[in-house]
Amino acid sequence: MMGKGWTPRRIALGAVLAVVAIVLVVGVAKWRDIERARFVASMFSGADQVEHFRGMDGIFPSRVFHRAGPVYDIPQGAPLVLPASYTFGGETRDTQKFLADVDTTGLLVIRDGKVLHEEYWRGNDKDTRWISWSVGKSFISALIGIAVHEGKIQSIDDPLTKYAPELKGTGYDGVSIKNALQMSSGVRWNEDYSDKNSDIGRFGRTLAFGGSMVEFAKTLGRAHAPGTINHYNSMDAQVLGLVLLRATGKSPSEYLEEKIWSKIGAARDGYWVLDDTGTELAAGGVNVTLRDYAKFGLLYLNEGKDWQGEQLVPADWVKASHTPDAPQLMPGKRDTSDSAWGYGYLWWLPETADGPYSAVGIYNQFVYIDPARHLIIAKTSANHLYGTDNTEKSFREDETIAVFKAIAAASDKVK
Repeated sequence: MMGKGWTPRRIALGAVLAVVAIVLVVGVAKWRDIERARFVASMFSGADQVEHFRGMDGIFPSRVFHRAGPVYDIPQGAPLVLPASYTFGGETRDTQKFLADVDTTGLLVIRDGKVLHEEYWRGNDKDTRWISWSVGKSFISALIGIAVHEGKIQSIDDPLTKYAPELKGTGYDGVSIKNALQMSSGVRWNEDYSDKNSDIGRFGRTLAFGGSMVEFAKTLGRAHAPGTINHYNSMDAQVLGLVLLRATGKSPSEYLEEKIWSKIGAARDGYWVLDDTGTELAAGGVNVTLRDYAKFGLLYLNEGKDWQGEQLVPADWVKASHTPDAPQLMPGKRDTSDSAWGYGYLWWLPETADGPYSAVGIYNQFVYIDPARHLIIAKTSANHLYGTDNTEKSFREDETIAVFKAIAAASDKVK
């Protein structure tokens, strides 16, 4: 029996509205799929990516990790005027031109716990959340260290398969957690961004078209004995995210929220990009503000203690994270690494084993830490030429370090 007020005309109208709603939902979902495919296809093509990088949750599924407690308002120090020039490749170059050329969207300099310089470009501001890319690997490193301290991971010498048995029979069978932390898994991998048929290119398409990152990891074979060659492989960090999930019973987002983000004095909630199975892009899917990236850097600069003095990341883990302990990890050109930079536990050492170290992401994301100066430089960028060829000409990462060294030297004169 029809309820009072219901008529065939109203029923028909309701049905039409229901159909329209379904069409709209399906249309939005389809639009996201199309936009995601377009975005991934445009990566490393020279296209401008600024709008994409500050709106990744509109392209991919994501999971929020929440802040809590008081916001740590980093004190303001004496202003630092950026150096007008820096030296690179035997040339004197213009700092502002470099920052513009690599599509810098934010630059924050902190020394002795005080902000000396903070500047935004291209429509970003202090509230803009920006994609980490591989800076997020260093977040994974911190979480692995906490899980070890809590006994959820018994030892980093354990094989990955102890916690992620689905990797048995793959290139990751026989690889230790430490091997993966040090990008020394020995798994066959090509991370040439300019080659669309490389493994990283195929990985991106897997993510774009709704595939499983875990299933992709299972397709990889072995190139070298584990622990012998330092070869950059984003999948090494990805499988560590799987280990975290299995060892702690919590996703990397949930574990980050509980152990760090709810305690670090973050200004905003962050979010982590997911694949369509709900798995975090552990290789680089963190999205937070520039100041909050810097607070993560301060956590490491302060040997794992937050701004209120609580030990969040074990001090010995922080030290080990930027201390190379094998020949293939030492800075300098060598036959056992594909980089002249040194490597720790998902942290880079650009020049010396005991000097500044950095989290580094594609398109020139940096959290650079100079312990001797008690200095942090956080930088977000969308370098449109990044990965258009497989050279420093497009990467400009060595050049970024040269700029940071000039900024660090200029900070010596700030009183």
